[in-house]
Amino acid sequence: MTTAQSLLFFAVITGGTVLMRFLPFLLFPENRKIPGYVRYLGKVLPYTIIGMLVVYCLRNTAVTRYPFALPEIIGIGAVAALQLWRKNMLLSIGGGTLLYMLMVQVVFV
Repeated sequence: MTTAQSLLFFAVITGGTVLMRFLPFLLFPENRKIPGYVRYLGKVLPYTIIGMLVVYCLRNTAVTRYPFALPEIIGIGAVAALQLWRKNMLLSIGGGTLLYMLMVQVVFV
C-alpha cells in the first residue's frame, strides 16, 4: 500500500473504533431509559460469550491420545477451584492459564 492508502486505512479503522466506543452514549444518554431488550442482553451475553470461548478453546482437544486432555481438565479444575475459593475472575483465569501453560510446556512435553 502507498503512504496515502495506509493513512486512509488507519483513519477509517480509528474512526470506526471511536464510533463504536461513543455510540452507546449517543443512543442511550443518562436521561433516557434503557430498553428492556438491551438490559436483557447485558445480563445474558457475558455468560454466553464465556461459554462460547470455552467451547472454542476445547474444540481441538484430543481425548484419545497422550496426554488425554489432562492439561485441559486440570486447568479447568484450577479455574473453577480458584473462582470458588477467591471469587476473583482475574485470579481464576490467570491462575488456570498459568497452570495449563506450565503443564503443556514442562510436564506433558
